[in-house]
Amino acid sequence: MTTAIDLFAGLGGWSTGATQAGVNVLWAANHWPTAVEWHAANHPNTQHVCQDLHQANWDAVPAHDILLASPCCQGHSKARGKSSGNPQHDASRSTAWAVVSAVEYHRPALALVENVPEFLQWALYPAWKQALAAMGYRIATHIVDCADLGVPQNRVRLFLAVSKSRAPLDITLDKEPHRPAREFIDFSTGNWSPVEKPGRAAATLARAQHGRANFGEQFLFSYYGNTKTARSIDRPIGTITTRDRWAIVNGDQMRMLTADECLAAMTFPANTQRPRQHRATVHMAGNAVPPMAGEKFIRAALAVA
Repeated sequence: MTTAIDLFAGLGGWSTGATQAGVNVLWAANHWPTAVEWHAANHPNTQHVCQDLHQANWDAVPAHDILLASPCCQGHSKARGKSSGNPQHDASRSTAWAVVSAVEYHRPALALVENVPEFLQWALYPAWKQALAAMGYRIATHIVDCADLGVPQNRVRLFLAVSKSRAPLDITLDKEPHRPAREFIDFSTGNWSPVEKPGRAAATLARAQHGRANFGEQFLFSYYGNTKTARSIDRPIGTITTRDRWAIVNGDQMRMLTADECLAAMTFPANTQRPRQHRATVHMAGNAVPPMAGEKFIRAALAVA
C-alpha cells in the first residue's frame, strides 16, 4: 500500500484526501495542539506529533512514499501582506524549508505541496526550487480552482508535484462540473436575524439589496471586506477563510455560515469530528486543503509517477 506523511497537517485535508485515494497516512505533525487533537480523532491509526517542524527530528519519522505538505501561507497571501522584514511573515514563509529538510532525509518518490499561488513570487522560491533540484527532484506546477475538481467553492490554489522523474510530471486534472453552494447550505438551522435591524451597516444593507435584485430571496454575500456584490447559491461559494466571512440571506432573515457548512464547503466528510467551538473549527477549515481536491491531485499524480 502506498504510504504518506502529512506536514502542517491541521484538521487533515491532505490526510483525508489521501485516505480517500487509498493511501495510508503513517505520520502527521502540526505545531497547534488543538489541530493535532482533532486530526488524531479523525485519523486514529496515524502517529501524531505536536511540533514546530523547524526543529523536527526526521530520523523519528517513518519512511514513506509520498510527503504531503501545506506550509503556512499567511506570509504569501495577499490577504495578510508579504513585505520582507516583517518577522511574523518571514517566519511563516520559512516553514516551506521543512519540506526540503524532510525530503533531504527521507528522499520520498513524491512530495505534493499546496499553497497560495503567491508562493511562486516568494523571493526565496528560486532557492527553494534549486535545493530540491540539487537532490534530483523536478517540480510540476499547477494553479487550480478547486471548484474545477468538484469542490463547491471557488478556491484558487497552487499544487506542486515534486518528483524524482527526469522531467516534471505531466499531470492531467480532469475538470469537473461546478457544484453549487446550495448543496451544503441548511436553511433550517443556524442563528437567523433580520436583515434590516437597527445598527446594521449600510454596506451590509447594500449587499443585501444587490443580492435581492439579482438572485431573489436566497443568496450569499461576503459580510466583511470590500466586496459590494452578492453571490448566487447556484454557483460555488467563494473562498472559505480562517474567519467568518460568508452570510446567507433567506427572505428578510440572514445569518453567518455555520461551522458544519464551512466543513461541507471544504468537502470534509459529514462524520468529521471537530471542536465544539465555532471559531476553532472555522479557523482549521479555512487553513485546510479541501479533501476532494487533495484526493483528485494525489490520484492524478500517482497515475503518472
